[in-house]
Amino acid sequence: MSKPAIEDILERLRALENELSSTWDQILQEKRELFHYTLEEGKVQFEKGIKALQKREKTSLLKYLFAAHLGHILSAPIIYSLFVCFAFIDLMVTFYQLTCFRIYGIPLVERKKYVVIDRQYLAYLNIIEKINCIYCSYGNGVIEYVREVSARTEQYWCPIKHARRTPDPHRRTHYFLDYGDADDYHKKLKRLREDIKRLQDYEKRREE
Repeated sequence: MSKPAIEDILERLRALENELSSTWDQILQEKRELFHYTLEEGKVQFEKGIKALQKREKTSLLKYLFAAHLGHILSAPIIYSLFVCFAFIDLMVTFYQLTCFRIYGIPLVERKKYVVIDRQYLAYLNIIEKINCIYCSYGNGVIEYVREVSARTEQYWCPIKHARRTPDPHRRTHYFLDYGDADDYHKKLKRLREDIKRLQDYEKRREE
């Protein structure tokens, strides 16, 4: 496949990503109306009386514990021990981008866009389910956040595709240089670095 053909596909992919983002926003708004809640400064607010209805569906703590699988209970300490790892990498990556990204001129990744913790507002969850949901939200949010920081770093320092495709490459990989393409490497590297520095303007236009 020729390079112009690939660039055409990437352009269509960007258009589809924008369409998908807009569609998701519309779906989420419909779900807010369906389940009677709003977002006020990032915090979920349910309409009056909805939480009371949700509480009727909550499983009591004792019933939840007695019904729990023994393997789930025994594995819980292993799962939660990873919190230390998530918290450490969250702290270190945040420190890294606050220092190094400013040196490189790369726009900072907005952590709050990726680490979203809001399931604790659901009244139909008991305390254990809420804690589990908070933990999963944090862990997966940190992974998304770290991936974006890492992707921007890779575009700045080593934007070269691999010789073989990985199962789920990050979205910036599409713009990287072909493996083995030595022609004008440094010139292309400079252009990609300038592109990542202008990312903030692109993100603003995308949100408008």
